[in-house]
Amino acid sequence: MIKAVMLDWAGTMVDYGCFAPLNVFMEVFHRRDISITVDEARAPMGMLKRDHIKAICQMERVSQLWVDKFGSIPGEAEIDALYADFEPLLFETLHEYATPIPGAVALVERLRAQGIAIGSTTGYTREMMDIVTAEASKLGYAPDSLVTPSEVPAGRPAPWMIYQNAMQLNVYPMYHIVKAGDTVSDILEGVHAGCWSVGVLLGSSELGMTEEEVVNCDPQTLESRKAVVAERFRAAGAHMIIESIGQLDGAITEINQRLAGGERP
Repeated sequence: MIKAVMLDWAGTMVDYGCFAPLNVFMEVFHRRDISITVDEARAPMGMLKRDHIKAICQMERVSQLWVDKFGSIPGEAEIDALYADFEPLLFETLHEYATPIPGAVALVERLRAQGIAIGSTTGYTREMMDIVTAEASKLGYAPDSLVTPSEVPAGRPAPWMIYQNAMQLNVYPMYHIVKAGDTVSDILEGVHAGCWSVGVLLGSSELGMTEEEVVNCDPQTLESRKAVVAERFRAAGAHMIIESIGQLDGAITEINQRLAGGERP
């Protein structure tokens, strides 16, 4: 039986659509007259934020824009400078993006009633999460365990945050754990850890839509967009894909059945 879940934060449990870091990523590049797209800004979402900036810099189009502007590709010093701009800008607004996604708080209550522990991983540093956790707690969400990339050798897609959570919660083997998240790096984190990895569509960074946009979107268009995201999750190795985070306990019921049949992730 599943003993614990490892839940991502922004785009999975809080911050519907994962918008807190998006505009900040775009702004720090804009300050250098490098115009990145929303898709480019979102593509590495879920990674440690400095790693995220580095991944954007390594994109072929962005790298070429940098060469055209500055004469060479961005190196570690340039990445450090971008991150030095990014962090204070994010801190200014982070407290505004800690609202739990619909269904998230009720899900945690149901999981705890089943004796399932609640772990969590993130692409934010501990200092960033101090802000997010304080605000989310006021609104009803507080996991049993949190590990940030600051506390392990590397963030996603490495499995170390999940392993540290598992130790803190005293849960093993890893196939008794479900990792749920809204980005490809979340899926890879779970796969690399040997967990069941579940992708969440609505509210996700991969979908990149506000709750209002989802409600008002043409149904056929929305289904098409969700299908694209689902395919990304499958390509990354997701074992299951759910519409919304509130459906995770239903997925766990199915996973328990698969475990009972001898299946492993």
